[in-house]
Amino acid sequence: MTNLRGGRSLLQKGEICPIRPPARDALCHDLRVIRAELGVGILTTAVWVYCLFDVIMTDESRIRNLPKVTWIFIVLFTSVVGAVAWLIAGRPESAPRSMPYKGNTGRAGTYPEYDRPGRFVPTNPDDDAEFLRKVRERAEAQTAEAKRQRLERERLEAEQIERERERRRQRSQDPDPGATDDTAR
Repeated sequence: MTNLRGGRSLLQKGEICPIRPPARDALCHDLRVIRAELGVGILTTAVWVYCLFDVIMTDESRIRNLPKVTWIFIVLFTSVVGAVAWLIAGRPESAPRSMPYKGNTGRAGTYPEYDRPGRFVPTNPDDDAEFLRKVRERAEAQTAEAKRQRLERERLEAEQIERERERRRQRSQDPDPGATDDTAR
């Protein structure tokens, strides 16, 4: 076999080139790369969509480092880089999970809700004289205010009724309120 320059080729007839695979193998190689790239693309898109929804659904008070709107724009416009940044720097830290076995006491040094030191212990309101006195005073003040408002309302209504009676009395004494001295001429 001769090359383009007329020299002798290193390959003999029927030999396979070790540098360049045959066309059939090249096609198979390309399909494997395409499948791998498609898989990576689907995976990164899924992570991006997950992170975008996670940013949107997370309560703004729990988000770390930046405001919620800023995180939405970062994840939306920078795709995978923004999604990874959200997972590392913005996502709220999850609460420590309790162990699933019976008898789990959680973290050491924590108290159950009702055994916490310094917790206010509720008492029966009927046993607390100061509380009852304050309730009585508040009720009396509300009753006095309601009575004052009722008397004020009744006084205003009585004044309005009196003004209306006075107006009717004036109309009955003046037989023709539309007639004036100018029309009599």
